[in-house]
Parts: sequence; C-alpha cells; structure tokens
Amino acid sequence: MKLGYLVSQYPALSHTFVLREVRALRRQGIAVCVVSIRSCDRPAAELSADEAEEAGQTFSVLGAGYLHALAANLRMLCRHPLGYLRGLLYAWRLTRGTPRLLLRYSFYFLEAVVAAEHFERHGVRNIHTHFSSTVLLILASILPVHYSLTAHGSGEFLDVVGFHLAEKVAGASFVATIAQYGMSQVLNASDPAHWHKVLVLPLGVDVESFQPRSGLPRASGAYRLLSVGRLSAPKGYPILLEAIALLRERGRDVSLTLVGEGPLRRVLEELIARRGLGQLVRLAGACNHDRVIDYYGSSDAFVLPSFLEGLPVVLMEAMAMELPCVATWISGVPEIIEQDVEGLLVPPASATALADAVVRLMEDPQAARRLGVAARRKVIARYDLARNVERLAQEFRVRLASHP
Repeated sequence: MKLGYLVSQYPALSHTFVLREVRALRRQGIAVCVVSIRSCDRPAAELSADEAEEAGQTFSVLGAGYLHALAANLRMLCRHPLGYLRGLLYAWRLTRGTPRLLLRYSFYFLEAVVAAEHFERHGVRNIHTHFSSTVLLILASILPVHYSLTAHGSGEFLDVVGFHLAEKVAGASFVATIAQYGMSQVLNASDPAHWHKVLVLPLGVDVESFQPRSGLPRASGAYRLLSVGRLSAPKGYPILLEAIALLRERGRDVSLTLVGEGPLRRVLEELIARRGLGQLVRLAGACNHDRVIDYYGSSDAFVLPSFLEGLPVVLMEAMAMELPCVATWISGVPEIIEQDVEGLLVPPASATALADAVVRLMEDPQAARRLGVAARRKVIARYDLARNVERLAQEFRVRLASHP
C-alpha cells in the first residue's frame, strides 16, 4: 500500500504528532511518501534520531529550490498540458476575483505542481494532508488523484468560505476530524450530501513514552506550573501571565514555565517585565520531545489558557503524565476533560478564573492527584496513539483498496 502525505512543514516541533502518525502508519504496513511544503524547522544537529530519519526521506517543495521548481513545472506542462492549465485556472478561481489573493494562490499552484510531479514520479495516487489542504485541492485539479484530509480546527473554522472547506469536503475521499466539535463545524460548512465522508478520528499520544513519574514527593518551594504551545495570540498566554500576577498578589508561591516559540514572544517578554514577573516566569523556547517530557515530569500542574483549539495534543501529553490540568472550556477541550473528573475547566479570557483554579489544586493536593490519575485513564481509553492510528490505517486500507 502506497500513500502520500502532504504536510506544511515536516518534521516540525509544532507538528510532532504528524511524525508519530506517519511512523505508526508505516509500522502498520503502509508505505508513506511524505512531501513537505517547507523544509524542517531546525538544523540537522538539533533533530532527534526519529526526526533526522524522517527529514532524510522527506521531499521539501521549497527546499528543492527554484531551479527544481521551474524544471518540475516545465515537465508537468509537457506531460499534462490540460491538467496544468486547469489547475492554474482553478487556483485563480478560488480567489473569487480578489486581487490580493492572486499572487498567493499562484504560489499555491506552483507548490501544487512541484508536489504533484514528485508524487507522480513515486507512483502515489492517494494523498492525505495535514495543514496543506488548499495546495492539495489545487493538486487534485491537475492530476487524477484521490485525497483526504485531517481538519484540526479551530482556525480552519474561522472563515470556512475563504478556507474552501465545502469544496474540500466535496472532493475528498474522507475528512478526518479530531473531535466531535470539529466534526460539527465541518458538517455545518459542507453539503449534507457529503456528510457521510466526515469522521471523528482523534489524534493520540504514545502512552508508554508519556509515563507518570510517580513516587516522587513534590519538590519544596514554588508550585510549578507548565504550559506548552506556540507563542501566538490564540493560546491566550497574556491572560495566563495576568493570572500569575494575581497569584503573587494573593501571596501564592508559584512559578510558570512556557515551552514554545512564536510571534508573541516579544509581547510576552514586555508584559513579564512590565508586571515584574521576571523571577516567576520562564520562556523556555522550543524544545525537542525528550526535553518536553522532562518539563512535564518536573511540574506540579499544567495550564492551557487558549482561546482557540481543536483537541490539543499537549493536553493529552500532560494528562498521560498524570499532571492535574487547568484548561479553558472551549471547542473540543470538554471532550477530553470532564469538569472535576479529569481536570478543571475555566471560562476563556479570565485571569481570575485561571488563578482560582490553580489555588484549588494547590490547596487540595489529594484532589489534584485524583484528577491526574483519572486524566491518564482517559487518555489510555480514548487517545492512545497506537489504537487511534490503527483506526486511521483501516480507513486508508478501505480507501486504497477501492481506488488503488
């Protein structure tokens, strides 16, 4: 079985779950040919062994260079002149006549041609995508391929018309959503005639890798809070910093480590300085898988203050480590955390609610421990990577068998 994967960036720290999924599919006997639009996000020396292996066998559209892109476009124009022109016109049609989008979609078309030429040379006719569905939509108008996609949300649902979600669902073999919330949004944006294609196929974590570090007494000193994610506006980190300031004003001894990198870093640094939180908050930057596990293992609680999420893998990881979690009551998060059963849920954009929830955990360590144990049970039952990838692999087998 041969399957193509089109990904926006691979390997990438923010897309580690895609790497785990690809490698798990290969263990299921599916030959996965990965094409990444952008090159790996780090130098080779900073990659883990698994990432280095994946980077070595992944084709990068932009990393191949302009000369390769020009040659690939010329070859595709010669081999498939009608498909080439059809794809270009389709890409322009997707702009709906918006001048500022013409250049962007022209680049999408060129990327689609380079990816299509690579997949064709490797005999790939079935392609799945994470985070590059618009390029794949154009690619499918150039070559007669079958495609599927994983819809993560929630950003994809902010402008379903501009994201062409209805067109993508109509042309797809199937659409995997990672939560019931995501499924509802995809159904809402698409023609009911195609609803049978939309499935809930949750992501997962390797529960053996994310083992709780039980038996160790809590370290003395500050109550150690952790959050992992991209430093971007939807993650709500300024609200979390305000919560830390509130906790300090209440006389609570806490510290916070933020693991991740992104465009909001300077804003957060300025806020930390303005609020005098330099001794309490650490911006750890982006980290590889093994270091992130160490951060989980040395923390007392996990906090996720997001405004927008699908079903965050970092929350699954923290729960698998039996960390008591505080998260915002948004989108798919209540599907993984039931209030006061596997964690604490608070309204989004409320520093006071975040601070109050942290105080609850600090004042009742036995209850916090119960939440952590229940959280790991939930992850094992519903979000085990091996089990969930088996479901995805079975879906691919059915589709590949129907159109090899």
